[in-house]
Parts: sequence; C-alpha cells; structure tokens
Amino acid sequence: MSDHLRPHDAALERLRRLHPKLIDLSLGRMRRLCAALGDPQRRLPPTIHVAGTNGKGSTIAFLRAMAEAEGLRVHVFTSPHLVRFAERIRLAGTLITEAHLAQVLERVEAANGGEPITFFEITTAAAFQAFSEVEADLCLLEVGLGGSLDATNVIERPALSVIAPVDHDHREFLGDSLTAIAGEKAGIIKPGRPVVCGWQQEEAFAVIEARAAALSAPLSAMGRDFDAYDQAGRLLVQLEDRLLDLPAPALPGPHQYANAGLAAAAAVALGGIGEGAIAQGVAQARWPARLQRLTAGPLAVRAAAAGSDLWLDGGHNVHAARALADTLTRWKGRDGRRTVLVCGLLANKDAEGFFDALRGTGAAVIATPFEAEAASPPGRVVAAALAAGLTAREAGSLETAIALAIEGEGPPPRILICGSLYLAGEVLALSPETWPD
Repeated sequence: MSDHLRPHDAALERLRRLHPKLIDLSLGRMRRLCAALGDPQRRLPPTIHVAGTNGKGSTIAFLRAMAEAEGLRVHVFTSPHLVRFAERIRLAGTLITEAHLAQVLERVEAANGGEPITFFEITTAAAFQAFSEVEADLCLLEVGLGGSLDATNVIERPALSVIAPVDHDHREFLGDSLTAIAGEKAGIIKPGRPVVCGWQQEEAFAVIEARAAALSAPLSAMGRDFDAYDQAGRLLVQLEDRLLDLPAPALPGPHQYANAGLAAAAAVALGGIGEGAIAQGVAQARWPARLQRLTAGPLAVRAAAAGSDLWLDGGHNVHAARALADTLTRWKGRDGRRTVLVCGLLANKDAEGFFDALRGTGAAVIATPFEAEAASPPGRVVAAALAAGLTAREAGSLETAIALAIEGEGPPPRILICGSLYLAGEVLALSPETWPD
C-alpha cells in the first residue's frame, strides 16, 4: 500500500532509501539522531510506553479517550498507519497537519545528514521532535516491533510501561520461543518505573516478572493483582483496593474487555484520571480497522444494498485469529447468520495457524489480492484455509471478493474483511469518508 500523494511524500520516499533494511533492530542510529536533534525524547510530557503482540493500539485508544475525557491534552504515536502517514502522529489531540509533518521531516532529515537509518527510526525521531515543540499533558507511545531495541525505547524514564498480551508474531525478528519474544517486550521496563501488564501465558509472564524484579520496577499484573471481565454487558475491573463498574467497551469484540481493563488499570496507576473519565473513555474510544463496522465507502454501500453488513479487522496473527474466532462464534450464536471472511495475508505470517484458530466457526473464506510487496498469493491463502477444514476460494480483486461473498444461498451474510492492516488500509482508502481522522 502506498500513501496518498501529499506534500511530504518525496521526503518519505528519500527516507525509505536511507538504510537498506526496512527493519534493523538497534538503538545506536536512533540515539545518534536524537542527539543531533538535541534529544527531544527528553522533553516530552509524562509518557506511557506500550508494548505487546496484540492489543497495543486498542489499549492506547482507550487510554487516550480516558485522558481526554479528563480534559488532558494527549500526544499519541502509533504505527503503522492505514491510509495517511500523518495518522501516526497526534499532537495534543489532533492529527499532525500535512504541512507541519513535511516541515518536521525536513528538519529531521537535515539533522540526520544522510547517515544510514531505518524509515521507522527517522520517523519516530520526527514524532519526538514534533511532540517536544507542542505543549501537552501526556504522551502515549506504541512500540513498533519488539521492545528492547525498538526505536521508541530511547525513552529513559516513562511514567508507566504497559505490556499487552504477548504471543507469537514477527518470528523472523523476535525469535520462535515465547520466552524470547517476552524478553524483547519486557525490554521497555525501566529501573524503578511502574509496569502494568495484561494477561500473559505463564512462560511469558515469568520473563516479564523477572525483568521487573531485576530492575526494582513495581509490577501490577492482570490475573494476579487486578482482573477485568464482562458481567452482564458491563466491564468490571477488580483492582486491589476497589472495583470499577464501567460501561461496555466501545470497540467491539469480547477481547476488548481485557484491553479496556488493562487501560483502566494503567489510568489508575498513572493517577490524575478519575473514574468518571475512565468510564467515559471506555464507552467512547475509537480505533479503526479493529472489528470496525463499515457503513460508508463503495464496498459498504454494495454490501448494504444486498442486505449484508460489512466489517473490517486488521488482525494478522494467530492470537488475533483466536479473538476473531470468539467474535464469530458469538455472532453465529446470536442469529445463526453465516459469516464470509474476505481475507488477505502477508507471506511471512502463519497462515495455517491463523485459519486453524478459525476452525469450527463455520466461516467461509474468499482470498483476495491486495497491494503489498509481501502479500501472499491468494492461492496459498486458500490452501491454508482448506487445510484447516474451512471452505475457501479465491477472487481476482477485492471488489470481486465482496460480490462473491454476497452471492451465497440463504440470508445475506456478515462479511468480514481481515488478515492484514495493509488490506484494511486499502479498504479505508477507497473513500475519503472512511479515512481515519
């Protein structure tokens, strides 16, 4: 997926060519560039640093909504973007303007002086520079990949570190074992700085717990020190000293109860955000391409005309597929309607594991091509789905896939486009009405 043409696109293309590898985990280049800029990462407001395999973005969305409900001005850095690069940088509550982004990128590029640096590193430095020049009360930073050697990890004293659930993903960079992956995520823990941790598998939690203990970092962990659960459609968060009775999360899917609960526990640990603002944030958070119901754009219009509802989710690993399976099972139990998955995956993802997690949901799969250099051929996606016992076929385009999904017998199906954030971005880019704001 390429960005829509914007004033800064030429700069972004130059930045992509500064280092031969898109991903090269190291902090040396980032520290050099930050020093050349006067270390903007040391001039940020209190910062919450969020790592994890799944749920990072949703947790940040809930935290941002809670803090803003309290009246705080919040900087946010997330990745990747879906349609426009500017989505990654939110200054005191508002997406950075295209002109401001172009100007900051120009200054950061000049400070780098043509030295090798990855695209993510130099754009993270640009975010830090922009944040340091705009007054705010809180900064939310999402780790890009891993944690210990991620470009965001030049932050030295976060107000709070948050670790969302850890699972297998990006094995080519983080390793095959859950303990190795957890070790990378735990790398954001800093000496003496508090940590709030989402529910973890036992072996991952052991690594995080040991790292926190070694650094004398106070650790509050879901399942041990607090818990979050759905009770009669309400989110209950049981803390050590109180029970928060909160509305259902605005983001759909049963897994969002855990993400919202993690955010609520983090907000309490941070301090300064009242229970009323926490409740309002849970009920009002927005985060595109996470079980997002699409009602605008050409694909949604076509689905609605046939009586189908269209959903979009960027989850792309086994952990995300398990969350989707839970949602699909609940949907089917509610009204018995069938679900068709219009799916595209990157070639480096565990397609077999992804579809195996969806085994038993009764969903049909239509594999679609999409614009990404590493996109898996639809035929390979179909083979993985068939191996998991799902019915599957391929389409020549996204539009054809939607048409095929609508065609089946019986009541109009739910259609869920899933498998890749690149695919999700391609869907949202089809109409300015659906561009994330």
